[in-house]
Amino acid sequence: MTDRIAHVRLSSVVLPLADPISDAKVLTGRQRPMTEVVFLFTEIVSAAGHEGIGFSYSKRAGGPGQFAHAREIAPGLIGEDPADIGRIWTKLTWAGASVGRSGLAVQAIAAIDVALWDLKAKRAGLPLAKLLGAYRDSVRTYNTSGGFLHTPVDEVIENARSSLAAGIGGVKLKVGQPDWRQDIARVTAVREALDPDVPLMVDANQQWDRATAMRMGRLFEPFGLVWIEEPLDAYDAEGHANLARALDTPIATGEMLSSVAEHVRLIDAGAADIVQPDAPRIGGITQFLKLAAYAEHRQLEIAPHFAMEIHLHLAAAYPIEPWVEHFDWLAPLFNERLETRGGRMYVSERPGLGITLTEQARAWTVGTAEFGRRP
Repeated sequence: MTDRIAHVRLSSVVLPLADPISDAKVLTGRQRPMTEVVFLFTEIVSAAGHEGIGFSYSKRAGGPGQFAHAREIAPGLIGEDPADIGRIWTKLTWAGASVGRSGLAVQAIAAIDVALWDLKAKRAGLPLAKLLGAYRDSVRTYNTSGGFLHTPVDEVIENARSSLAAGIGGVKLKVGQPDWRQDIARVTAVREALDPDVPLMVDANQQWDRATAMRMGRLFEPFGLVWIEEPLDAYDAEGHANLARALDTPIATGEMLSSVAEHVRLIDAGAADIVQPDAPRIGGITQFLKLAAYAEHRQLEIAPHFAMEIHLHLAAAYPIEPWVEHFDWLAPLFNERLETRGGRMYVSERPGLGITLTEQARAWTVGTAEFGRRP
């Protein structure tokens, strides 16, 4: 029986971070330390009483813009069949056609798109991974939040041990210090402090030039890294491809791209051994599934960026064994927790994404907009 979207609520939520976060972009003066993350939440209710929740996010800037764009296009949702997710995505894209099909425009749509998929899975009584067709009930996971450059190396080691004790499988370290010797020293200290079988990754956050990236890549070869992430500018497909051909260590990149088309260019150039798409950044789950199909066709691994509450389900439904990034930053926003054990993150049996907003998230809300009426 055909259902209809009856009510839409948009919320702009500002999540404060306990400590200012610094990576290589801060050390090069390109960005300031990050003190908060701004989320765009969409809550959708259908005439039959089915509900869905989705989110997008912005770091440092863009949050108010995402909220403003979503507020402009959201009225077009009322009266639509929530099952027609692909058609709705196209409708919303055309509603904002003058601002393009990437970046902020599709990130605003992403929060809506994710909510529609959450609603669809809940209506089916299935976790989203099961609705999509899961290949596994758990995914390899690694921690990033304990390895930022502002963190002293002794604390990085302690954070790594705590993550491993909590059932997380791998550890990612930020690199890109002005003095390259500090990068080598930090990675050496962590590698020597942990079991040699612990998967270790590094992330330069786009801050090396081509020559530096090649030199650093060769210096890192003896560490047996799972990957080197974003050694170059996110849009330097040729440079990344040169590294991928020259180094034994896999190259991972893609998190900063904001459309499927940009990822396809990266893949076609041979620029990534491991693709790191971010569903909220490229337009939601509908777009992520298109990219995942292409990445599978090219026999590439994926390691989705951030937003593990969404990406766990998408990674579980990807044929080639993936990774999911564990971040505890979002914990205050959701009542539920994701289970990690034995180096893996497990899909819960809760329908949909399996998340509900906390009262604290409601308290951090700085703007709302509502359309239609609740049934």
